[in-house]
Amino acid sequence: MTIHIRQEKNEDIDIIYNLVKKSFENAEHSDGTEQDLVNRLRKSKSFIPELSLVATDGNNLIGHILFTKILIENNNKKAESLALAPLAVLPEYQNKSVGSKLVKEGLKISKELGYKSVIVLGSEKYYPRFGFVEAKNFEIIPPFEVPSENFMAIELEEGSLKDVSGTIIYSKEFFEN
Repeated sequence: MTIHIRQEKNEDIDIIYNLVKKSFENAEHSDGTEQDLVNRLRKSKSFIPELSLVATDGNNLIGHILFTKILIENNNKKAESLALAPLAVLPEYQNKSVGSKLVKEGLKISKELGYKSVIVLGSEKYYPRFGFVEAKNFEIIPPFEVPSENFMAIELEEGSLKDVSGTIIYSKEFFEN
């Protein structure tokens, strides 16, 4: 298996939809609409084409990751950040480093594009391997109830969250159906 990571193309959109749907079919924490979220985010102002990435094995799409713009707001002070959501890998390719390669490449491109931090709501067993820590360490909180260990942040530039704190403002597409 040779895994390549690249930016999504228009002809990938339907394949990505089905890939995300299949990836989350048996997920423990899923509402079954992650594929619809990807489509909504792709049409939003928070979408960054360079940060919608796919993993391929030959001609087969086997994984997808999406990073979109969010804000961290504290009173009237706002700081831009990114949300990593969702990360999807076809079940038969899970636990084979596909997700790790997508996350690492996505973080690298995010940094190259000048973004300073990324927020993720995900597994406390998975994301810390990339450097994510509980967002509460930076006094960053989610806009909804979630276990603290599952709401994480990473600085893409050391010290970039030093003077940033507040509540995450996700794009409205995260809350639509």
